[in-house]
Amino acid sequence: LAADWLQGPYLYKLYQHYRFLEGQIAILYVCGFASSVLFGLVSSSLVDRLGRKKSCVLFSLTYSLCCLVKLSRDYLVLAAGRVLGGLSTALLFSAFEAWYVHEHVERYDFPTEWIAVTFSRAAFWNNVIAVGAGGAADFFAEWLGLGPVAPFMVSIPLLVLSGVFAMKNWDENYGKKRAFSKTCGDGLKCLLSDRRVLLLGTIQALFESVIYIFIFLWTPVLDPHGAPLGIVFSSFMAASMLGSSLYRLAVSKRYHLQPV
Repeated sequence: LAADWLQGPYLYKLYQHYRFLEGQIAILYVCGFASSVLFGLVSSSLVDRLGRKKSCVLFSLTYSLCCLVKLSRDYLVLAAGRVLGGLSTALLFSAFEAWYVHEHVERYDFPTEWIAVTFSRAAFWNNVIAVGAGGAADFFAEWLGLGPVAPFMVSIPLLVLSGVFAMKNWDENYGKKRAFSKTCGDGLKCLLSDRRVLLLGTIQALFESVIYIFIFLWTPVLDPHGAPLGIVFSSFMAASMLGSSLYRLAVSKRYHLQPV
């Protein structure tokens, strides 16, 4: 996750540094988002069949390669890198959690209610890491004067380390093998049969679309004014952490605010 966050502040700046036009940069972003959608559809089936541990190692390899191609100034190579990034993102948000849940429930037979506690703590520390990653990206790119490609290169050792750690210390586990068509069919049936699921999905899609527009636009809006991109990114992540903390406080036993 630290490697993922390190790349956030300087992606647009890197493409701008390579003299690409705004429209060309937009296409590169779309390549990444579209590949995340496509690979997201198949990632759970892929992870279950290939094995969760192998999928985590595969993530470290594909994301390292995605970072490495950022050294190229060739547009098609960078587009291919974005596709790799989409695959890596899909694996990041499926393989690791699937591996953990299986180990928690099946191997160690821990209480299932502990899973929520684990994910809550992981989310908090993820935000802390994100704040630190913004500052680190700014340090390497601006303070050391290594340029906008530096945070991507710094990410590679972290990715390699995570892959090696998983390979040496984790046991393999697999999910239930189901036909991809059945998985998609069940999901579609659930979506269309329950109006609440459809509405929730629609709201989520609208929210994510706003976030993607924001991700694309914040750098070209602030960069001309000399804003330190890494520090600004850290501020965004700190605000996100504050929002998560306020939410947890609101639904706690003390205030007990619940959606109706």
